[in-house]
Amino acid sequence: MSCAICEKRKEKRFCPAIHGRICPQCCGEQREVTLDCPSDCAYLQQAREHEKPRRLVDLNPADLFVQVEVEDQFLYQREHLIMGLTFALSKSVRADRSLKDSDLIAALTSLAKTWETLVNSGLHYENPIASPAQQAVATEVQNMLKEYREAEQKHMGYVQLRDSEVLRALVFMVRMAHGRTSGRPKSRAFADFLLAQFPEKPSGIAAPEEAGSRIVVP
Repeated sequence: MSCAICEKRKEKRFCPAIHGRICPQCCGEQREVTLDCPSDCAYLQQAREHEKPRRLVDLNPADLFVQVEVEDQFLYQREHLIMGLTFALSKSVRADRSLKDSDLIAALTSLAKTWETLVNSGLHYENPIASPAQQAVATEVQNMLKEYREAEQKHMGYVQLRDSEVLRALVFMVRMAHGRTSGRPKSRAFADFLLAQFPEKPSGIAAPEEAGSRIVVP
């Protein structure tokens, strides 16, 4: 029997993405490129274990907002904010399993650009988002930020979270997403990472505390 993709080499493994048998070479070359690999595919999981993480220094600096400094002290002081954002993203992924890393990165990048404009000029200009799926992610994140500030108002009597801190937190999430994805068109490595951090929880503000130190700085 020949490979269902190349029709030349001998098939040696079952591909759940096409429900057929393919050769190892096509599996390696087309994984998360033309093949929409399910997260529980044994060959995908094995590949992720042996795949070297992408180095942020190799990426386009503009994509990483290098002009925005995110200090370790900030991550420590705003740990709950970072956890809340991570939870909001995981909630989006759980609600729409078709989301890919590129969707999450696009939504986060658009939000970061919006807050960068707000911080630098005081203007609230929302950057356009390409698809309804990405817009849903952005809305979930915005709702989490609103709830975070409402919680501060309720417990402290005032809102402490500054727009500049929101920007730094969003930029951190963008960098973490770029560091966690394989970069392939259909990659869900970052999405799967998010789901692994949080089993289903009722609250994005309280639940992140349970994740502890599982969020790894890229």
